[in-house]
Amino acid sequence: MRPNGPRDPTAGPDSGPTTPFPLRLNGKVIKGFGRGSKELGIPTANIPVTGLSVGGHEDIESGVYYGYAGLPASPATDSKPNVYPMVMSIGWNPFYKNTVRSVEVHLLHKFNQDFYGSHMNLVILGFIRPEYDYVSLDSLVEDIREDMEVGKKSMDRNAYADFRRDPYLLEFEGRTEVGE
Repeated sequence: MRPNGPRDPTAGPDSGPTTPFPLRLNGKVIKGFGRGSKELGIPTANIPVTGLSVGGHEDIESGVYYGYAGLPASPATDSKPNVYPMVMSIGWNPFYKNTVRSVEVHLLHKFNQDFYGSHMNLVILGFIRPEYDYVSLDSLVEDIREDMEVGKKSMDRNAYADFRRDPYLLEFEGRTEVGE
């Protein structure tokens, strides 16, 4: 259950990411549960949960994170590789009673088409909040929208914005379907 009261407008210290961040992981964009766009109005690009094993991150705490995502050239990215700010959920989604853990990334950009099958590189810069259960769909969507604002404001700070140029985000050669 989400605690009452206002949330901090940013996450992480102004000086930049602290251990264990930044975390780098990647994977092929796969179909998820089909709820992001249809039910929530918040499309997600999911990567296999095996992507969490990259660098030994499989024990990462369930919750909401922020950072940047890189996508290779495709019609969805105007035929050039690009980097986008993102917020992501890693967890069990208790509102939906999931029986498997998922990695769901919401890129803070409006795409005109899907990019399933594209490889996505992620640089995770910080933790926004733990995973909560919700009493209603509306309260879940409201919190996700607030997560998006916290993520944007957090990445607007210079020490975080610099990570948008991390070369890792646009390195796609030799990447396979599962994270490396």
